[in-house]
Amino acid sequence: MPILSEYAQKKKIDYFLKNIDKNSKVLEIGSGSQWLGEYMKKNGWTGYVGIDLKVPADIVGDIRSWQELGLKPKSFDYIIAFEVVEHVDIFQECFELLKDDGELMLTTPVPHMDWILKLLEKLGLNQKRTSPHDNLIYLRKMKLFTPIELKNIAFLSQWGKFKKRRSESVA
Repeated sequence: MPILSEYAQKKKIDYFLKNIDKNSKVLEIGSGSQWLGEYMKKNGWTGYVGIDLKVPADIVGDIRSWQELGLKPKSFDYIIAFEVVEHVDIFQECFELLKDDGELMLTTPVPHMDWILKLLEKLGLNQKRTSPHDNLIYLRKMKLFTPIELKNIAFLSQWGKFKKRRSESVA
């Protein structure tokens, strides 16, 4: 694993997981190699589920078809999507799957700095992207969710914790 990716994994664990109760229902969208799920299960989280387009996810499929995959609306306390929203818009699905007081936790590139991440990939310092970054967004402009905390990492990555807005209607 590239050195920057390994370092980022450790920092994400420290930042995002510290206040999640171990009995919470947690959905990770884009679980990939399952590094987060393995960490959570090994360290006592009992309600973790990972979804990805490929194995070894707990649920293999597209989150945009969550009803067909057996997921229920308003069933998760937390949704985690590390390095996913730059690939596909999943905000409506997250809104529908989160409980009314649920939290969405995201990491994604800073749109105008994505070219540097491409360079780091070519140098072997950062993980290679699995698909194009066709949905780059600034987290401060998100709809459906209210920011709890936003953070920029090295001017390259945005990290955010969000609460589901109760007043939004599901379109």
